[in-house]
Amino acid sequence: MGDVTEKEMDNLTFKSDTVLSDVHLHCPNKSHLMVRLNAVGQPVFLSYFKFLWNTDDRASEKCARETTTEREHQYGGGDGLTNRDGNNLKYEKELNSEGIEALLDEDGDLEVVRRPQRASDSETEDLMRDRVYPVILMRGKENAFEEEEQECTCSSVVKIEHTMATPLEDVGKQVWRAAFLLADYILFKRDMFRSCTVLELGGGTGIASITMGMIASRVYCTDVGEDLLAMCEKNVALNKHLMEPGGGEIKVKELDWLKDEFCTDPEALYSWSEEEIADLHDHCTVIMAADVFYDDDLTDAFFRTLYRITHNLKHSCTVFLAIEKRLNFTLRQMDVTCEAYSHFRSTLNDLENLHDGKMKYSVEPIKPDFCQFLTYERIEQLELWKIMADRLT
Repeated sequence: MGDVTEKEMDNLTFKSDTVLSDVHLHCPNKSHLMVRLNAVGQPVFLSYFKFLWNTDDRASEKCARETTTEREHQYGGGDGLTNRDGNNLKYEKELNSEGIEALLDEDGDLEVVRRPQRASDSETEDLMRDRVYPVILMRGKENAFEEEEQECTCSSVVKIEHTMATPLEDVGKQVWRAAFLLADYILFKRDMFRSCTVLELGGGTGIASITMGMIASRVYCTDVGEDLLAMCEKNVALNKHLMEPGGGEIKVKELDWLKDEFCTDPEALYSWSEEEIADLHDHCTVIMAADVFYDDDLTDAFFRTLYRITHNLKHSCTVFLAIEKRLNFTLRQMDVTCEAYSHFRSTLNDLENLHDGKMKYSVEPIKPDFCQFLTYERIEQLELWKIMADRLT
C-alpha cells in the first residue's frame, strides 16, 4: 500500500458506466480491505471467502447427505416440478398469454413489481434479504480486518484480491457467483479431477483454478490483460498453502480467444513455452470456464477456441461451463429477456450438432443440487453444463 497516496485512498469513485458484481452485497458484516490501486487506477480489495465445510472427503460425503435432504423440496427430488416451481410455471404461462398489457397500469405505464420493504417474518421470511453495506477499509483501518483474519484458519478461507466495479471490458477482475458454483462442483466431485491436467478459459481472479489446484495435478489458468493476469497470479500465491498438501501446481498464462495461436513471445510475461503447449495437448482432460458468456462476440470466440483446443488434444476431454442467467428488460422487445444466455444456448446447441468426422460433442446440464462449500448466494439462475468432447479418430 506504500505507493497509494492518502488522497487517492480517500476519493474512491464508482462511475455510472461501470459493472458491479453483487457477490459482496450478500455477505453480511464482511470487511473488504483496499490494498492498492491497480495499473489503471481501479481500487483493489482483499476479501476472505470462507469454506462452509471442511474440504476433505468425509466432509463431502456428510455434506452430500444433508444437501440432498435440504434441496429435495427445491428441486422435487426428480424430474417433476415442485409446487413452487409449478406455480411459477403457471404464472409465467398466464403472463405470456395476457401479453404486455398485463404489465401496464391504467395510464399505460409499465408496472414493476418490487419486493416489499416491510413485512412480517412469518409471511416473507424467504423473500427478505438482510440489508448489507460492505465495509471498505483503507489506510489506518486494518485492525478490524486483522481481527477477522485471526478468526479464520489458513485452510478455512480462500483469499482473493479483486475489484468491485469496473468497465465491462474488465469484469474479469471482479468475483462472480458462477465461479463459486463451479468451485463447489469441483470440491463435490473431487475424485473426478484428482491428478488431472486442467485448462481454465477466462480464469479472472482465479477462484475456480485455485480450488481445482487443491485436487488436480496441474492447472493452466488463462485470461488476457497483463494487469488481470498479475492479479490472478497474486491470488494463486496468496492461496499456495491450500495447494501444497495435494502437490497441485497452477500456471497463469495468456490465452486470447480472438487469436488462433498461443502467445509464445518470450518478451511477454505470461507467454507459453513450447514444452507447456505440448504438456497441455498431451495431458489435458478437463477444460472449465465460469461466467464468461455475457457478450455474443466473445461467446462465439470462446467456442471457436474451445473447438480448436479440443481438436488438438491427444485425449478426449470433459468441459464444464458455469453461467448465471441474467434477466434484463429491453425496450426493443418490451419484455424481460436473457439475450446473452440465449446466444450461449444457441451456440452450445450448434456445437453439439457439429459433425466433422473428428470430434463428437455431447451436452448435458448438471442439476445444481450438490452441496455448497463456499459462502455465496446460490440463486436459481445459476447453471452448470457438461460437454463430453470425444475423439472419433
